[in-house]
Order: sequence, then C-alpha cells, then structure tokens
Amino acid sequence: MSAPVNLNKLRKERDRAARKARADENSVQFDQTKAQKDALKQRAERAVRMLDAHKRET
Repeated sequence: MSAPVNLNKLRKERDRAARKARADENSVQFDQTKAQKDALKQRAERAVRMLDAHKRET
C-alpha cells in the first residue's frame, strides 16, 4: 500500500507552478531594464519641472 497523499499540498504546488509560469511570461513580455526605467523616470521628472517653470502666478 502506498503512502497517503495530501491533496492540498498537490493543489498548492500546481497553483504555485502556474503562477510562476505566468510571471515568467509577463517578465519576458513587459520587463524593462533598470536603465530604461531610470530614463523614463527622469523624462517624467523633467516634464514636471518644465511645466512648473512655465506656470504663471495670478
């Protein structure tokens, strides 16, 4: 006779593997390098500074 199997553990392992696979797919599709993220952040900060510099006080 074989040892009993904990079905909750099997279900959780299967779900964990599915989440990991989806995360890997998303990282390939949407991932950006740190340099790209920094460039986007700097561009956004510069845009905010430019807008603030052109505001008129009334």
